[in-house]
Amino acid sequence: MVNMIYKYLHLANYKDIPNWSVQYADEEDLGFTKKYPMARIGAFLVKSKDIIEVEDDVEYKQVTIKINNGGVVPRNNGEAILGSKIGTKRQHVVHAGQFIMSKIDARNGAYGIVPTELEGAIVTNDFPVFDVDTEKIIPQFLVLVSTTEKFVEFARKCSSGTTNRKRIDIDAFLNQLIPLPSIEEQKRILKEYNYDIKKATKLHCEIKKELDSIIPYIRSALYSSSEQQQFLSADNHFPMLGFAHLNTIDRWDVWNKNNKSLISKYPEVRLSAIIKLQSGKFLPKKDFSKGIYPVYGGNGITGYHKEFFCQGKQIIIGRVGEYCGNVHLVDGKCWITDNALKVDLISNKVSLEFLEIALTALELGRYRIISAQPSISQTTILSLSIPVPEVDFQRELVEQVNELRKVILAKRKSANQITTKAKSIFNHSIFD
Repeated sequence: MVNMIYKYLHLANYKDIPNWSVQYADEEDLGFTKKYPMARIGAFLVKSKDIIEVEDDVEYKQVTIKINNGGVVPRNNGEAILGSKIGTKRQHVVHAGQFIMSKIDARNGAYGIVPTELEGAIVTNDFPVFDVDTEKIIPQFLVLVSTTEKFVEFARKCSSGTTNRKRIDIDAFLNQLIPLPSIEEQKRILKEYNYDIKKATKLHCEIKKELDSIIPYIRSALYSSSEQQQFLSADNHFPMLGFAHLNTIDRWDVWNKNNKSLISKYPEVRLSAIIKLQSGKFLPKKDFSKGIYPVYGGNGITGYHKEFFCQGKQIIIGRVGEYCGNVHLVDGKCWITDNALKVDLISNKVSLEFLEIALTALELGRYRIISAQPSISQTTILSLSIPVPEVDFQRELVEQVNELRKVILAKRKSANQITTKAKSIFNHSIFD
């Protein structure tokens, strides 16, 4: 016989609960280690009161925070914005070294430290900014604690509001207890963590260089290296006046300028002659059901779902989003949303593998429509042309590119393993 134990009554000291709610009284223990003294976050953070009124004729830098400890970065690609274009006039000024968080994305690990290059930038009240008592805590240590899975789960529990605009309760955040080792112990923990992160960062830098080399490698195989091509691609400087023969352009507009900077070594075929495009099926993120099938949207994989409607080997092109025009060759079951395009091959002149490489070399994102929501149309893609060499050469080029990608994949796996190890060691230092 199993003895059932029910917990009807839970006692908590009034001074120990951050908010007068059953939720905070009963769920404040995050499982932190007991080997270090505990301290309220509010004991070493002081909310900044450096507030200004935005002036219409002054330019300002703005700030945003990436989720999952992705860092504090400039908004608008670092461009300063004229005050007249900023709706909220009352803003907070940030300073290097301050701790900053997103009220809305705290539940997704959006915490960080303001970098030197963002000194004097501004944020709205949705991004609370705090001065850090560095005699008690090292800012990076606080960021790492606040972006652990258990702390992020706590942030979710004390966030409230509508589905996509839930904001964290700042008082609950400041009253949360966390382990506070001595400064020397914090330095030791961070030294070990940063040693591994630097190794992973070095690998990511190598990966970026190798990724950046793939398109030039493909282009060198498919396109001629002419003086015209070099001139057109050098720093994007174009002559004030250019001449083109009518029989060499596909469209009567300046759109062709970028397109014709590539001179094919092989006969070209218009994409409309070898492929068909169709949009995927509408699937908002709120309707995702936990599953194993990847969901492809405008910027690549956006999550996983329990259902699929596509299977087998196919090419997917991002249609809407910041990275629209991205190309993916996938093999297996998946869902493609209406923010992406499914490619159907209707010709045997090229293989799917070669087509993916040729589309990658075109950098389809260059042909997107710039707006609040960048996009690329089916008509635009289908009007482009690709070189079509002999089948043997296609196969050889695919093999060469795949070898380059295997090296990148191995390095990415290694970098991820190193990062996971660093996070695991840090977690073990502050959790039981």
